[in-house]
Amino acid sequence: MNAIAGIGTDLIKMDRVDRAWLRHPERFPEKILGADELKIFHARAARDRVRGVRYLATRFAAKEAFSKAVGLGMRAPMWWTRMQTLNAPGGRPCVVLSSPLREWYEARFGAAHVSLTDESEYGAAYVVVESLRNS
Repeated sequence: MNAIAGIGTDLIKMDRVDRAWLRHPERFPEKILGADELKIFHARAARDRVRGVRYLATRFAAKEAFSKAVGLGMRAPMWWTRMQTLNAPGGRPCVVLSSPLREWYEARFGAAHVSLTDESEYGAAYVVVESLRNS
């Protein structure tokens, strides 16, 4: 197993996300979510607004946690839509990166692992990034 290169975590209040979405119903999700996440979000939000808020909140938290784990914060090449948290066939959440973040990341790090959780008031994410070299 590779050594850990970075760890990031984020906690967000559901009502903060809900208020942002109410103020900017189209722009907020489009600013935060990548194309594949946006499809899932629209399907969930159409069934139940609360499910939409929870999805937005956990994805927001995942992007914040990832940016902390790689040490960039929200500056180039990191951007909201370039890091997506999607589900592997078994349901496990996984990190999917797009250019130019993908190339920057692959030159510096190994696998990225993400865990998400949500409760009525909070959403949270935890990201562990492996180094490229074996320890």
